Amino acid sequence: MAKAIWNGVILAESNKYEMVEGNVYFPAESLKKGYLHDNEFAYECAWKGHAEYFDIIIGDKVNNNAAWSYPDPKPAAKRIKGHVAFERSKGVQVEV
Repeated sequence: MAKAIWNGVILAESNKYEMVEGNVYFPAESLKKGYLHDNEFAYECAWKGHAEYFDIIIGDKVNNNAAWSYPDPKPAAKRIKGHVAFERSKGVQVEV
């Protein structure tokens, strides 16, 4: 079971996930609702494509750009379509 936790709150947990470049990508249906909020930050990866980022908001605490997804990944990364990963360097604990 993989879990993503921030500030003591489980953000996602699933037995099904994808590992890419050391990051755990959780399927969208495993996300706990209400914690991820769209923002305007984006990134272009040479082999995965266009990434969209999310802020994590729990109560009055905000963790900017702490999660991301590739809504329409390039063919080499098609297995992470519909998945979300979390940024460990921003304090999100990811357990596998």
